Amino acid sequence: MTAQDSKLGDTDDKIFVGKGDEQAWLTLALANRHGLVTGATGTGKTVSLQVMAEGFARAGVPVFAADIKGDLSGISEVGEAKDFIVKRATEMGLTFQPDQFSTVFWDVFGEQGHPVRATVTEMGPLLLARMLDLNDVQEGVLNVAFRVADDNGLTLIDMKDLRALLDAIVPDAGKKGADAEEGALADIKKAAQGFGNVTKATVGTIQRQLLVLENQGGTKFFGEPALTLKDFMKTDRDGRGMVNILVADKLMQSPRLYATFLLWMLSELFEVLPEAGDLPKPKLVFFFDEAHLLFNDAPKALMDKIEQVVRLIRSKGVGVYFVTQNPVDVPDRVLGQLGNRVQHALRAFTPRDQKAVAAAAQTFRPNPKLDTAKVIMELGKGEALVSFLEGNGTPTMVERVMIRPPSARIGPITPDERKAIMDASPVKGKYDTAVDEESAYEMLQKRIAGTAATADAGTAGGGAGGILGQIGSIVGTIFGTNVKRGRLSTGQVIARDVTRSVTNQVIGGMAANVGKSVAGRLGGSVGRTLVRGALGGLLRR
Repeated sequence: MTAQDSKLGDTDDKIFVGKGDEQAWLTLALANRHGLVTGATGTGKTVSLQVMAEGFARAGVPVFAADIKGDLSGISEVGEAKDFIVKRATEMGLTFQPDQFSTVFWDVFGEQGHPVRATVTEMGPLLLARMLDLNDVQEGVLNVAFRVADDNGLTLIDMKDLRALLDAIVPDAGKKGADAEEGALADIKKAAQGFGNVTKATVGTIQRQLLVLENQGGTKFFGEPALTLKDFMKTDRDGRGMVNILVADKLMQSPRLYATFLLWMLSELFEVLPEAGDLPKPKLVFFFDEAHLLFNDAPKALMDKIEQVVRLIRSKGVGVYFVTQNPVDVPDRVLGQLGNRVQHALRAFTPRDQKAVAAAAQTFRPNPKLDTAKVIMELGKGEALVSFLEGNGTPTMVERVMIRPPSARIGPITPDERKAIMDASPVKGKYDTAVDEESAYEMLQKRIAGTAATADAGTAGGGAGGILGQIGSIVGTIFGTNVKRGRLSTGQVIARDVTRSVTNQVIGGMAANVGKSVAGRLGGSVGRTLVRGALGGLLRR
C-alpha cells in the first residue's frame, strides 16, 4: 500500500472501495461501464454509494445522485471521527481523515434545493405517456398533439400549454356558439384528424391524467428556465467533482414521476453529450436509486429505449449505477451492461427470496473460495460481495469485503446547513424564479381573439391578414421550424416579428421596424437545428 493509499485509499486511477482477503478497487477508466449496488434495506447500500461518490469527486468526476432518505446529504459536511469509523479504517490499514465535498442540492418542488424544470417539448410524448400511465390509444393521440404542435409552431412549455393544445385538437362536431374559436383553430383540428381519429373521450382521459400529475407536483416540474445539464458537470476550485444531490424524499411519493424524471435526465445526457470514446475517467457518474421503479410495468418500446441509452451512453463518458434491493429488479438485457457490482446482504425467508438469492449469486464471476449464494445471506452490515472490472474489461472474481468508511458525514444535514450550502451555490438565482413567456396557451388565445377581431372588422382587415399570413408562411418555409429548448421555431420567430412590424407599419407608419426586426432575428437564430431525441429530449448541435 502506497503512502497515498494509507491516507485515503485512492490512487490517481483507482478508487479504494473495501478490503477482505483482497482489496477491492474500482478502476476509473472502466467506471463508465456502469454498475449495480444491491442489498436489502438497512444493509449499507447508501454508505457504499457515498464511498464511491466521494472517490469519484476526489478524482475530479462530477456526480449526480438521488437522495431518497436524506442520508446522502451528509457528504456536504465534514465527517466525524467516531469510534466505529476509526476502528474500521484502522483495521483496513487506513488513516481516517475527515473530509467534505462541494455539493449542489436540487429539488423538483424547489423546497430543499434549486428547482429542476423541463419543458413539455423536451419531455416528449413517449416519456410523458409513461408518466401519465396512458394506454396505446391515448399515447397515439398524445403523439398527434405533439406533431400538430411542431407543424404549427406551438411552443409546449408548461402544463397549461399542453391542456390548451389538447382542447384545440378536439373535433367540434355538434358544438355551437363558438364560431370565432372554430375559425381560428379549424386548421389545427383538421390537421389532428388527418393523423387519425382523435376523439373527445380520449382527449378527456388524457386531461384527467394530467390533473393527477398536477396534483403530484407536475406543475412545478414543467416550465422555464429549463435545466441545463452542463450545470451538473462542473468541478470546484480545487478540481474536485461537484456532487449534485436530488432531494427525492417527497418525489418518491410519486414513484412514476420520479422514475420518468430520472430517465429523462439520462436521455438528455445521451442526446447532448458528444462521443468521447475511452477516457481515463468518466465525465459524469449518475446514481439511480430505487431503480426498480424505472422498469416496473415498462412497455416494450420504452424498455428498448432504456437499453439503448444505457448501452450507448458509455461512449459519451457517462457511468450509470443502478441502486436497488435485488439484481432481479433489473431486466437481464440491462443487467448485462452493468459490469461493476456491489452486493450487500439479502434475506431468504420465502421460496421466492431463495430464488432471488440464487439469481443474485449467478451474476458474479465465481470464486472457488466462496459459496456465493450462502455468503449473500451471511453478510453483516457494511459487508458486501464485490466484483469490479479490470484489465481489458473482464470482471474480477467475487470477493467478500468490508466497505471502507466514508470521509464525510454519515447521515442527514440540518436545515440551517442546507440553507448555507444553497446560499453559496454556484447556480444560485439561475433557476430559482420561474419564467412564463409566450407559448402555446397564449398563442392559441391570440388566434381566437384575432379571428374574432377580424370578423368584427369585416373585409377591411381581411386583406392585411391574408398578406401577413402569406408572409409568415413564406418565411417559415424558407427558414424551417427549428426549435430552441422547446421555444419558437426560427421561421415562426421571424414571421411573428415580421407580422408585428408590418402591423406597426400599417397602423403607425413605422416601416423601418420590419428590416430591424428581421435582421436581429437572422443574426441569432439561423443555423440552430434541434431535433427531438430517442426518449423525447432534444439533440442540440
